[in-house]
Amino acid sequence: MIEIDAMSVVSPESITHADAAAAGYPGVGALLDDLRGAPELPLYRVEFHHAGADPRTALAAGEQLGAEQRAELDRRLTGWTRRARTAHGPRTLDVIAAKPGVRAGDLAAALDRERDPFKADVRKLKNLGLTLSLEVGYRLSRAASILAAP
Repeated sequence: MIEIDAMSVVSPESITHADAAAAGYPGVGALLDDLRGAPELPLYRVEFHHAGADPRTALAAGEQLGAEQRAELDRRLTGWTRRARTAHGPRTLDVIAAKPGVRAGDLAAALDRERDPFKADVRKLKNLGLTLSLEVGYRLSRAASILAAP
């Protein structure tokens, strides 16, 4: 994870060789050549630092999924389902379990849902540590497997 320290609008002329090198470019010209968009659009400098490991990684690993964590995940899934008046959370987990590595659009179609709301649900499940994103599609995390265990 990263944390943003500062963001400012800069002119291309103000970019130094040190700036380009810090951004991974051999020089200012290479950095400017890689910019997208019209030249009249603002150019932003974003400064950031490493903020530590993504807490979802530990959740997804499920190694520390104790009784309290399991009860909290159950509570949140139940609340989500109740608020949505549907079983989107559990059904989303089921379709990912049955079809790991399948495109979101295909998984959504299997649930007779639109792709974008389906993907939003997958993000909610990922934030709970229950799914992992693959290059294509998703798979259940170890935490989801433990949650599903009796």
